Amino acid sequence: MFAAYAARIDADDPLSGLELGELPEPQARPGWSVVTVKAASLNHHDLWSLRGVGLPAEKLPMILGCDAAGVDEAGNEVVIHSVIGQTGHGVGPNEPRSILTERYQGTFAQQVAVPTWNLLPKPAELSFEEAACLPTAWLTAYRMLFTNAGVKPGDTVLVQGAGGGVATALIVLGKAAGLRVWVTGRDEAKRRRAVELGADAAFESGARLPARVDAVMETVGAATWSHSVKSLRPGGTIVISGATSGPNPSATELNRIFFLELKVVGSTMGTKEELAGLLSLCATTGVRPVIDSVLPLSEAREGFARLAKGDVFGKIVLNRFN
Repeated sequence: MFAAYAARIDADDPLSGLELGELPEPQARPGWSVVTVKAASLNHHDLWSLRGVGLPAEKLPMILGCDAAGVDEAGNEVVIHSVIGQTGHGVGPNEPRSILTERYQGTFAQQVAVPTWNLLPKPAELSFEEAACLPTAWLTAYRMLFTNAGVKPGDTVLVQGAGGGVATALIVLGKAAGLRVWVTGRDEAKRRRAVELGADAAFESGARLPARVDAVMETVGAATWSHSVKSLRPGGTIVISGATSGPNPSATELNRIFFLELKVVGSTMGTKEELAGLLSLCATTGVRPVIDSVLPLSEAREGFARLAKGDVFGKIVLNRFN
């Protein structure tokens, strides 16, 4: 079957390890289902995999892709929850959780095998392309806001870094929940688009804000960490789910964190139940993921290159897998 996969690991030139070509089809196994992929979306995790983060060389070749929507063997339209081993379903009870492309082949292929427990019904209201955006970036944003941030309607949330998949999801979901959403970004066009998407205001990266916020949604990491800490009101919360600019800020701001009793909460992906809630929210409210572009699987390299450059606003989706 045709697939986009990591053939080599290169921390400095990740795209050099990306290849497109034929690989064996997944084999059926007890407790697992084989899904025919209709659409899949790119995530920064795919680039990190090509750098060898979470993907050891002995696992190569590894089909990339965490997110997908498709059709199972019984003809059901499904969305894949990509956290494997969260409950022991389909794997050994003591296997630590992982996400697709770490231990198991991913979704950038004509077919993918996952534990049957990991399949959720795709709402008829969502296209395959829309549904394929939700299981990683949008689920991450959903958990950040509604499980870990401790915010309520009327609170002010700062989203660091306009344009990425998680950031755009945070804007849309935050507005749907009645939050005041502020956004930062280096690129003026992306800041403008964030406001068009629903953000109440957009500021240059590092800019002094009109007021301190109740919570900061942090996915950028080192480049914005100090600004995130300084932007919080006393007792506020930073929810961090990524560090695309690096994990080691020049200053950790520990004095400010303890003196102002700030909370720093880590947030990774989300549960199957949270994904079901997100799917229901989208189906019933009209909220839809922001799609930057849709490419056929055969042009996956272009999508990877744009993601690596940061030249995106929303999600890049792959379709036309046949």
